[in-house]
Amino acid sequence: MTEIHKESVYFLGQGGRLAGDCWMPESPSRGTVLLLHGGGQTRHSWRAAGDTLAGAGWTTFAIDSRGHGDSDWALDGRYGLDAMVEDATEVVGALPQPPVVIGASLGGLTGLVLAGEQPAAIRGLVLVDAVPRIEPAGARRIAAFMHSAPDGFGSLEEVAEAIRAYQPQRSRPVNLDGLRKNVRQGPDGRWRWHWDPAFLRPPDACEAAQMSARVRVAAARVQAPTLLVRGGLSDVVTEDGASDLLRMIPHAKYADVAGTGHMVAGDDNSVFLTEVSGFLDDLDAPA
Repeated sequence: MTEIHKESVYFLGQGGRLAGDCWMPESPSRGTVLLLHGGGQTRHSWRAAGDTLAGAGWTTFAIDSRGHGDSDWALDGRYGLDAMVEDATEVVGALPQPPVVIGASLGGLTGLVLAGEQPAAIRGLVLVDAVPRIEPAGARRIAAFMHSAPDGFGSLEEVAEAIRAYQPQRSRPVNLDGLRKNVRQGPDGRWRWHWDPAFLRPPDACEAAQMSARVRVAAARVQAPTLLVRGGLSDVVTEDGASDLLRMIPHAKYADVAGTGHMVAGDDNSVFLTEVSGFLDDLDAPA
């Protein structure tokens, strides 16, 4: 492992300023990695991954998507996949070299569209529980959680309990200070999730159909080395959904991480990073 340095960075997306972190190895970089979080998350969900990847020699960036974390809220209220791809295109264009994109859930679909539509823009693709064919029941469970506290929470203890109920496989944090990166405290003293409520507006039927078609067409065009990491307990991506993706990207590698749900990287970060590290080592190996 090499020494690393972390600093805050900012990019200009189509919807405004995007906040990010950059982990830089002190030894010569092996390449660039871009981490894209899922809907409702922030760049801080990649904290351990950023440390590990930079420690292994990769210059690593993680950004807050529009309307999330410390990034600007979109004045036009656009938070669909099209808008996320527009922003990611701007970020990738500002990086020193084509990155390996590692995306979770919505971030993974964003990376998938980039890889299919702009093959020269990325070096590799890691999809973290993200495939074109998702399970409606799992998607509804996520939506129900995100809509569950419109009036916020009275304390960080209430925030922790809501997360524990949603992700029972995870241990409840002993130190609640880390939760401050996932919520913001309003003038009324209540804590609310760190995303623009407009993000929760569902797409209409036409928009959803167009988005689904765009993802599937892009997947069939992916040429970059690809790894799909599925949570073994995920109710969003099933084995059938994974098989569907592997038929469209036959050269893709596949890892199923037992005992993890949709948030694979957070549920078992060590196994997730082992799979990703092996994939990156193969990219870096001499031809």
